[in-house]
Amino acid sequence: MVNLNFVSPEIFISLSIMFLLLLGVFKKNSSNIIHNLSIGFLLITGILILNNPFDEKVTLFSGSYIIDSLSSFMKILTILGGAFVLSISTKYLKLFKIFLIEYPILILCSILGMMVMISSNDLMVFYIGLELQSLSLYVLASFNRDQLKSSEAGLKYFVLGALSSGLLLYGCSLIYGFSGSTNFNVIGDVMHSTHYGLTFGIVFILVGLAFKISAVPFHMWAPDVYEGSPTSVTLFFAIVPKVAALTVFIRFLYTPFINMIEQWQAILIFLSIASMIFGAVAAIGQNNLKRLVAYSSIGHIGYALAGLSVGTNEGIQSSIVYISIYLVMNLGLFSCLLMMKRNDQYFETIDDLSGLSKNHPVLSLSLMIILFSLAGIPPLAGFFAKFYVFKSVIEQSMYFLAIVGLLSTVIAAFYYLRIIKIIYFDEEKEKYDTDHSIWLKMSLTLSTLLILLYFIFPSKLVEIVSRINVI
Repeated sequence: MVNLNFVSPEIFISLSIMFLLLLGVFKKNSSNIIHNLSIGFLLITGILILNNPFDEKVTLFSGSYIIDSLSSFMKILTILGGAFVLSISTKYLKLFKIFLIEYPILILCSILGMMVMISSNDLMVFYIGLELQSLSLYVLASFNRDQLKSSEAGLKYFVLGALSSGLLLYGCSLIYGFSGSTNFNVIGDVMHSTHYGLTFGIVFILVGLAFKISAVPFHMWAPDVYEGSPTSVTLFFAIVPKVAALTVFIRFLYTPFINMIEQWQAILIFLSIASMIFGAVAAIGQNNLKRLVAYSSIGHIGYALAGLSVGTNEGIQSSIVYISIYLVMNLGLFSCLLMMKRNDQYFETIDDLSGLSKNHPVLSLSLMIILFSLAGIPPLAGFFAKFYVFKSVIEQSMYFLAIVGLLSTVIAAFYYLRIIKIIYFDEEKEKYDTDHSIWLKMSLTLSTLLILLYFIFPSKLVEIVSRINVI
């Protein structure tokens, strides 16, 4: 008999989605209520996840669903990211007249898909979660139907997403064909010897997953989709799906295919190096902040993959720490972007930040701290994130990967410092509006303080993550 207490978060969020849909249909002008209820339901889901035993490992539904420390931690990250996105996007959505009941419901649907992905221990369960997440994200990208760029972003994301799903499914079918099972544990038990068919299967699945996290050379959708989507949706894209996809990388590579590490390690190292270099170089010429964030996120995913490619528990833990700190940094950065509003118009180019420090000293200071952290300047949180990754890479004598990572960090620092120079030394522009929501101010304050004061207790996050043992 399956103990359904372990899947109570998924059951609760599924029922919440159905309830919100019915409420939206039967109650007119219920956008505000549904928006607030969605945040509340997410927080309750988070509490239900915390009720699950953190240090135990429980498998459900014939071993196809797993609840352990990795799944619990990553689900909490996903839910916190989703709750913050919903709480800070109200004013933005109202201004563009897209404050509709569908918006929070789609976000809840995609989070449910991510939770299924995170706990999946079976190729079929993982694919169901992935498609639930992806279909919601396609609609969110084109949510602002009045803007041509948003519709274009949704279409590009859908076409390339469908392609990546096709490749991924082909990889799943190859692995099933050669192993006779879709369960990760069974595949791991059956596969004692390397088989070319299996290697092809792994490659196709890694290509599909690389599309989802926009790793080079499967990144082509990211800049256009980030720029065209509504800013609050771009924030969601930039942080939350990456957490789920990174967890699938860990589950997929380290459970069934740990014995084939020589085959997939080279692929991960290539994806990591290509992403770090391309993310650093391509962002230099960008003027639109959302496009710059897209290229920046490509680079940051490269660092997270560097930790995963190591093949040790320490490497996995360093990647999880990295993605956690990255989530906080991006939350702060987009909070600043959502504050760049004047006369009911949002601005999103680097030139619009010109002389920001003269009129908005507190916002400028926060943005400077966040940008320094993204560049990896000590003693900010971003420095520790990179430090943990490089430490785990160097411990395994992967010096070339570490050197490339350090060089790309130096190159990337240029475009972050360029923005700081524009904020503090260029001619000031007209003052931005200051009537921001309390949630937006709280989000920026909290993320800035976490980044700034992380060095006081750097071991706290590492302590929590160190309890996650995959191998």
